[in-house]
Amino acid sequence: MWHLLNITRKSSPSDKKLINAIRTIAGFKPDNLELYRLATIHSSVIKENGTGYKENNERLEYLGDAILGAAVADYLFKKFPFKSEGFLTEMRSRIVNRESLNHLARKIGIATIVQYDQKNAQLQQVILGNTLEAIVGAIYLDKGYKRTKKFVVNKLIAPNYDLDELASTHTNFKSRLIEWSQREGKEIRFEIVSIMKGKVHKEFTAQVVVDNEVAGTGYGHTKKKAEQDAAFKACERLGVFNDASRNA
Repeated sequence: MWHLLNITRKSSPSDKKLINAIRTIAGFKPDNLELYRLATIHSSVIKENGTGYKENNERLEYLGDAILGAAVADYLFKKFPFKSEGFLTEMRSRIVNRESLNHLARKIGIATIVQYDQKNAQLQQVILGNTLEAIVGAIYLDKGYKRTKKFVVNKLIAPNYDLDELASTHTNFKSRLIEWSQREGKEIRFEIVSIMKGKVHKEFTAQVVVDNEVAGTGYGHTKKKAEQDAAFKACERLGVFNDASRNA
């Protein structure tokens, strides 16, 4: 259906704003602007286009999620030629997890163009990463895989990750937090506090509770990813990383 979106229309101030934003975010002028416009529309402000199709970015998000994962996997496979499949999978998950994507999207300016229901406070925690995936999908349809991979590597990975440092960091934050709690005599539990259902996937919200106080809240497309995200935030807040350094 994407090809139906390439409609000739008179340029407007909103068009110019979006074109300039894509130039800033991706480094090029879009050919099919309607793809990028669609990529910015969240289902919370869903629109009916008159043909029965409800315009939102979920299909592009689905496509972008797959293309982003493939581009990152391709890059890591070539950068680490002697590392195991498990290592590559873990590295990819650390780059494309929900928290990382939200951070990247915020950093490169996606918050200036995304359209969503701003009254939903919880939505604000996850919407940016989803929109980034949708924009990756739009770039793929507009420019092809080679240009999309260049965007992923040059605009997302290279400026934002020290991969050698990332590779040397222990990543099972839930286990790390549990070990810390046992050492410190703390009571700890993980709770899934909400599940937001979308047409493409679910968004889980998890909390880590330490001695009956919320120590971290995380988000992810699976319970495991949401708990890992929550555990990471709790580790940062409670100084677990510093504690581990002192005991190393």
